[in-house]
Parts: sequence; C-alpha cells; structure tokens
Amino acid sequence: MLLENKQIAIVGGGPGGLTLARLLELKGVRINVYERDADKNTRQQGATLDLHEGSGLEAIKKAELEKEFYANYRPNAGRIRVLDNKATIHLDDHIKNEFDDSRPEIDRGSLRDILINSLKEETIIWDSQFLSMEKQNTGWLLHFKNGKSFYADIVIGADGVNSKIRSYITDIKPIYSGITIVEGNIYNAEKHTPKLWSLIKGGKIFAFGDEQSLILSTKGEGSLSFYTGCKVAENWVEQSNIDFNSKEQVFSWFKTTFGSWNDIYQELFASDEMWFIPRPQYHFPLDQSWTTLSNLTMIGDAAHRMPPYAGEGANMAMQDAFELAECLTSNKFADIQIAIAYYEKQMLKRASEVTQMTLNSIEILHSDDPINQMLSMFNEVK
Repeated sequence: MLLENKQIAIVGGGPGGLTLARLLELKGVRINVYERDADKNTRQQGATLDLHEGSGLEAIKKAELEKEFYANYRPNAGRIRVLDNKATIHLDDHIKNEFDDSRPEIDRGSLRDILINSLKEETIIWDSQFLSMEKQNTGWLLHFKNGKSFYADIVIGADGVNSKIRSYITDIKPIYSGITIVEGNIYNAEKHTPKLWSLIKGGKIFAFGDEQSLILSTKGEGSLSFYTGCKVAENWVEQSNIDFNSKEQVFSWFKTTFGSWNDIYQELFASDEMWFIPRPQYHFPLDQSWTTLSNLTMIGDAAHRMPPYAGEGANMAMQDAFELAECLTSNKFADIQIAIAYYEKQMLKRASEVTQMTLNSIEILHSDDPINQMLSMFNEVK
C-alpha cells in the first residue's frame, strides 16, 4: 500500500476530515486529525444536513457507520414548506402521506459525534489551531498555536472555507457570489418562537421575496437555525457598521431590509437566547487547477468552497474523503503523487459542475420570481 509506514496529518475535524480519518483507519493507516476546538463539545452549531446517495450516504456506507447514522438521523426533518414573504404556503411536504426520505437529515453535531466516536481515542489532537508548516525531509513539519509541532509525511487540508493549508498548494482566490448570509440560531425555539415553530413542524421553511431569501431549519435539541440571503456588496458587513453581537442592531437591520415581509418572521428576534454571524458567500473559479504535489492535497471547502444553496457542501467533502482514501490505499497507482493527481482531477471536475449548479440556484432563489421557478424545479425532480 502506498501509505505503508507513512504518517498522515489531516488539518481540520469537520465532516470531510473526520470521514477521511475513519476510512484511512479502517485500512490501518497511521493518522492524526489536528482540530482547533478544545474538545468535541466546543461547537455544536449549524443547520441540519441532508446526505445524498453517491456522496454523503456513500461515505457513511464505506465508513461502516450506517447503523449509527440511522440511529441518530431525523425522519421527516427534510419535509419542506415553501413560503413567500407574505407567509403564504406554496408547497407543503407535510400534507403528503408518503414522504421521499432518500436524502435523510441529521444534525451536524450528531454526525460529528458519530465520526469522532468511530476513531481511536488518540487520533484527534484537540486544541491544535494550525499556524504554518515547512518542508522537512520528504514531508512537512506543522506548527500550531498551542506551541506544539508535529511531523507528517503527507498533509491533507480539511480546514474549511478559510483554509490556511490551501495557500501551500495554490494562490487562486475565491470569488464573491453577490450574496451575504446572516446566520442565526435560536435556542429553546418552541418557547421563544411558538408561531414559527408551529409553522415549520420539525422540518424546514424556504421563504422568498423581493430578491431575498430566508431558510429555517429545526434541530433535534430544540433550536431553530436560520439564514437570511441578500444581494449586497462584498464589503457590506464592514460598511453596514452593524454590531452582530447586538440583537437590537441586527433586528433593526432585519426590520428595515425585510420590511415588506410578514410580521411572523420578526418572531425570530423575540428571544435573547440566540446568536448571529454574517457570512459573505464565495466560490472558486469553475476552471481552477494547480500542479499536484507529492505530499499535500485538500478536501472539502478548502478545495471548493461554495454557498449552501444546493445543499452539497458536506456531501462534497465526504465524497472527496472516500475518493481520496480509495486513491491512496489502492494498488492502482505507481506512487502517491500520481494517486493524488488522479483524485484532484476528478474532484475539480465534479466541483466545477456542482459550483455551477449552486450559482444557478442562487440566481433563481434571489430572482423576481423565485417561487414559481422553485416549484418547477421540484416538479422536474419528481
């Protein structure tokens, strides 16, 4: 095997990095995941994930974690209601007796826990925020904020949209999509947002109007996450002078910007048990490429960040993980560089196609007629 007697470092413990670690451990590879969080309980944020056949679900199968996944997934959490900004319902999965659950939903925290618990106890090295690395022998010496350094023969960047590993591979910069999201999370949502909680019925709401979007998702622990989507300038977050730690300032912006929307949506700001964060949405060029290295590559958002409007981010990362694992542990390639080159070629082609699909979705969802276009898309899928 190409990785025999090799020490592998994965930088980043998201779905892609943890899936890759699990798949490589099953093959007996020596591996460590370096994760900036202090421990596995530090972050349990983000919306739910729907895993897809051929990507996320395929990764779960290859990782031999189907039993654990289906013990923790959330049936019916994928039921969608499509509303306009006046709160009129245009599509309702909840009135269907039979619901297509081929893209099962799971909370990000639950998926992360499943993957963490599948690894050897010493595999993840917590409190390891990557700072830099330098070439040493035929590999890399990695340096972390905690003052520690570790050597690895091969490094795999799984460190997300703000990847520091990426700069060692390519200087290609991301492109602003034209949309900035304000992400929020409301705790004890049934208590604090009873009207919206009743409306969402344990699933999702996609609401659109005035070239704006609002996506709501319930989570198993009783919270409600949401994303607003608006067409604004790339530097809007800085120019707005909004303190996103202040509920009052964010609520004032929402009431003004979403002023034509039904008052029910303002219930999102009825509680003090919540947090916000603005997220300008970027993607990489459709034709990006780089010269393959013999001991360094990347997966997930580090390689192909994209806005969340096609629901492919985590699925893409998990597909990257099993495709790279298969390349590195098969006997098909003469050496590691050739194996990585094959993975990167296939990954970049796939990422280009999904990025284009995502950009098309952004245009539709923030157009002057998003509802009818969405309904047509759903009918085509059926």
